[in-house]
This record gives sequence, C-alpha cells and structure tokens, in this order.
Amino acid sequence: MGFRNLDVPYYSQWSSPAHGRRIVEEQADPCDDPHWRTSGFDDPDEYRFWARRICGLACLKSLLECWNLGTRSHASLLASAIASGSYVRHADGRVEGLLYAPFAHWVGADFGIKVEILGCHSLDELVSHVSDNAMAIASVSSEIRYPKHNSTRQGGHLVLVTGTDDASVWIHNPQVPQGLRRMCALIETIFDVSLQAAEWWFIDRI
Repeated sequence: MGFRNLDVPYYSQWSSPAHGRRIVEEQADPCDDPHWRTSGFDDPDEYRFWARRICGLACLKSLLECWNLGTRSHASLLASAIASGSYVRHADGRVEGLLYAPFAHWVGADFGIKVEILGCHSLDELVSHVSDNAMAIASVSSEIRYPKHNSTRQGGHLVLVTGTDDASVWIHNPQVPQGLRRMCALIETIFDVSLQAAEWWFIDRI
C-alpha cells in the first residue's frame, strides 16, 4: 500500500518556481527573476552559477522544514555545504557534488539526521523505506520533468521522494517548470530508467 508524506513543503532551486520554465527550457537569465535575492544571494553571478546546481539543497530544505529542524535560505545552506566539502568548486568552473560522505557528516552534525545510501534494489524495496520519519533524495535524469517521456540518461539531478501508493511514486522536483504539478504522481514504469537504477540517499530523522 505504501506511505505518503502529505505535509512536505515544496522548495524550488530557483527563487521563484514560476520562473523555472524560462530558465530550463528557454535558457533565460535566472536573474531576470526580480525576486532572485530572496534565496539569500547578493551577487548575481553567484546566483546564476549556483541556482542550477542546488537541487539537492532544495530537497534538504523541504526535509528540514517538514521535520521542524529550521528554515534557512538557499545561500546559507550552500555556504555550509561548501564549508563541509559537500560541494567542491574548481578553478575551471567544474563542481563536484553533492558528495555523499561530507553531506552525510554535515547534516548529521548540524541537524541530527542520518543519511544512508542504498545500492541496487527493486523499486518496491526502495520505496518501502519511506515513512513519516524517512524520505529519500534520488539521483535521476532531469528528463523526469516530462513524465510521459522515457528518460534517455541517468543521474545528474536530485529529487525528493516523499511517498508511494499502489500506482505512483510521489516526488518533489526542485527544477519542475510552472505548469507541471510540483508534487507529481508518476506511474512506476516511468521510473525504470529514472529511479530504479538511480542512486538513493535515505534521510532519517533520528
């Protein structure tokens, strides 16, 4: 039957979720959004650079607020993530992250939550771990925002798995453009490429 968390707040990786479609599909400047500073960034170039890369922090922010562990801006979470080594920014512009080990250490130390990575299991086994005290961050293809299309690649984008029922897996997709439901019910067969073979990080409230 599954379990679904109904009260998980949604956070986009963009300051304004409604601006996401233009950024993702039309390559619009993220700073065309007049509210870009509400994410806590002061430098427009830093916002342009990082907003495309903080899908995992948007997932984390949803978890923290759901479990009453505090509300912090995207920029504040990013500063802590960089300090912990969860993101590594190289001089040539490459970014590594989120990196599992430093991320797990950081959120355990700062928020008292446990991160466990699961390997190859069936989708049923994976989603069976979701409960009111545990949700998952899954590494998927960004193509997951088109639920009627088959994904052609794996990984590179993080979504928050909030629950499952008899026919669907429920996610928060931080990148999803306006016009798609933020909390998407997706038939499990869609996840054959996008989720079943993906990397799952289970986040448990201790």
